[in-house]
Amino acid sequence: MSKIHDLMKRIFDIIFGILGILLVSPLFIVIAIAIKLDSKGSIFFKQARLGLNGEPYYIYKFRSMVENAENIGTGLFNYENDPRVTKIGNFLRNTSLDEFPQFINIIKGDMSFVGPRPPVSYELGDYNDFDDNLKKCFTVKPGVTGLAQVSGRNELSWDEKITYNLRYIENFYKLGLIYDIKLIILTVFKVFKNEGSHELPENSKNDMARVKKNKKGSSNES
Repeated sequence: MSKIHDLMKRIFDIIFGILGILLVSPLFIVIAIAIKLDSKGSIFFKQARLGLNGEPYYIYKFRSMVENAENIGTGLFNYENDPRVTKIGNFLRNTSLDEFPQFINIIKGDMSFVGPRPPVSYELGDYNDFDDNLKKCFTVKPGVTGLAQVSGRNELSWDEKITYNLRYIENFYKLGLIYDIKLIILTVFKVFKNEGSHELPENSKNDMARVKKNKKGSSNES
C-alpha cells in the first residue's frame, strides 16, 4: 500500500509541478525584476539541503536577503524585523512567493509538495549520527509544506518539527494523497494569515547552539 501512496504522490507532484510553473511563469518575471531593482545580487538563491535518505541536493528560492546573509547577524535564523531581509524579500517571505522556484525541485524529484521541511546540510550535524527518529524523517522526500509548516512553521524548535514530521509520515501512509491535499489547503490559509514566518528567540536558542557547533562553512542564506 505504501508504494501506491508514493506513486500517487509522485504523479500529483509532476502534474501540478508543471502546471504551477506554467501558471506562475509571468509572475516569475515580475519578481525577478523587482529583486534586481531592490538590491544587488542574484535573483535566485541556491542552498544545499538534506533530502531523501539524507542525500544532499540544492533547493531553489527567490533571493529575499542581502547577499551572504548566512554569515551576517543571526546566520540561519530569521527573526522579526531582520535587517538582512530586503524590502521585496520581506513581501516575498510573508506571501511565501520566495518558495515558488521549488516547483523546479518538485519536477526534478528532489522534493514533493508536502513532506518534512529540509534542513540546511550542516544544520543538524552528520546524518550518520542522527538517532532513529530523526533518520525516519528522511524516509520520505522533503516538502515545500508539511504538518510542521501548518502547526507553527518557523516558530517551532527542531525537536518540535521532528515530532510533527514523524506524525506526518504515519498519517500519510494511512490516508495517502488526500492527507497531502488537506495540508496544502491548510497551508494556503496559513499564508493568508501570515502565521509563523519568523523564528522565536526563546525556541531557537538550542537550535542556534547546534548550528554553530555543526557549521562547516557556507555562504548561503536560510
